[in-house]
Amino acid sequence: MAYATVNPYTGEKVKEFPTATEKEVHAAIDAAYTAYLDWKETSFETRANVLNQAASILRRDNEKYAKFLTLEMGKLFKEALGEVEICAQIFEYYAKHAEKFLSPTPLTTENTDIDAKIYYEPQGIVMAVEPWNFPFYQIARILSAQLAAGNTVLLKHASIVPQSANAFEELMLEAGLPKGAFKNLYLSHEHIPLILNDHRVCGVALTGSEGAGAEVAAHAGKALKKSTLELGGADALIVLEDADLEKAAELAVSGRHSNAGQVCTASKRFIVVDQVYDRFVELYKQGVAKLKAGDPMDPETTLAPLCSQEAADNLKKQVEKAKAAGAKVEAIGAPVPEQGAFFQPLLMTDISDDNDARYWEFFGPVTQLYRAKDEDDAIRIANDSPFGLGGSVYTADHQRGVEVAKKIHTGMVYINSPTTSQADLPFGGVGRSGYGRELIDLGLKEFVNHKLIAVTDIDAKI
Repeated sequence: MAYATVNPYTGEKVKEFPTATEKEVHAAIDAAYTAYLDWKETSFETRANVLNQAASILRRDNEKYAKFLTLEMGKLFKEALGEVEICAQIFEYYAKHAEKFLSPTPLTTENTDIDAKIYYEPQGIVMAVEPWNFPFYQIARILSAQLAAGNTVLLKHASIVPQSANAFEELMLEAGLPKGAFKNLYLSHEHIPLILNDHRVCGVALTGSEGAGAEVAAHAGKALKKSTLELGGADALIVLEDADLEKAAELAVSGRHSNAGQVCTASKRFIVVDQVYDRFVELYKQGVAKLKAGDPMDPETTLAPLCSQEAADNLKKQVEKAKAAGAKVEAIGAPVPEQGAFFQPLLMTDISDDNDARYWEFFGPVTQLYRAKDEDDAIRIANDSPFGLGGSVYTADHQRGVEVAKKIHTGMVYINSPTTSQADLPFGGVGRSGYGRELIDLGLKEFVNHKLIAVTDIDAKI
């Protein structure tokens, strides 16, 4: 596997990195476990200080870090700055709350002679396998929680963001994290089972494709290690007849095109009830027409290139397969530049029940559009998907939105907003979108031992 920085806007190969040797992998595991033995005994105060310092450094040097994200995967610079900021917020969240979350939980039992509590203990090294679309955020989401819990982390990042991965390791060292407690490795696929088979590694957290998730989870299962998976998504955006159409359309544009549409939780399947369908589509097209594709470093640019020319080519092939199966595809918005890995925003309609495209994830600015008869039909279409990551419902009646949300088989639903993420809300899905949760106390406790300790008097009758 070649690790290299290639600017998606210019196509220039900037820098290459050698793949780790097996000797380097073994050395990293040794160092991570040595660090773990000390780190697990480290006070919450010390752990919190490291996390808070990392947040401070991120904010102090936010432009430096944001430039890595824009350079390596083409993210709009203003979006990259936002990504750096949410990383800082996640670090601060766990610095503030981890000790409380990990305090022993008393249990009430029918036998009053038993004093029982659940204790939360770290277990060792967690392997993190992360994607390119949010090079910093994906790291922060798993790293902050595991460090707060007392575990250490080995990172395999995507091959196209090697400098971002390295920069994050340097950030943590500057923040005062002991050497070895977090290590970025430029791994080959063959290294994954090597790491997971080591008894000092307690599990793996992966964000990525279904294929990668299935492969890594299989390795973890064979090694009897826990895994958490955040995989793809085809989030439904439901527009009911009482929605504020102007605002819904505006939010739909951003929900589909932020990060050039390369977001697992992007609004990908628009499901609009018949009564307001035509007006919503008109407003949506008007909104997309305002997008400006160009240099992601330019503050005037609102549509970034895809992460690579290969990604753009693969998305085009996927669209052609959908068309061949009967889907209608319409180019919308202003023409995008020919230079760079840009992709013209597309609107896809007439996707019949026997068209497999209904069940695909389009990772880029391709909008699937469905006309629903009514609310019940919209829910039916939303649930006609193997994915279950996020979704959104637009309605003037908030309680109605909640009731609709309850009927959608997905891990997250937002009312009158695209699916988003913030430090104090959980993240994760169901179905082919994976399992497990990241962020808040749920993410903190994914790789800890939930240990029961029950105390009784030796003379008690139990």
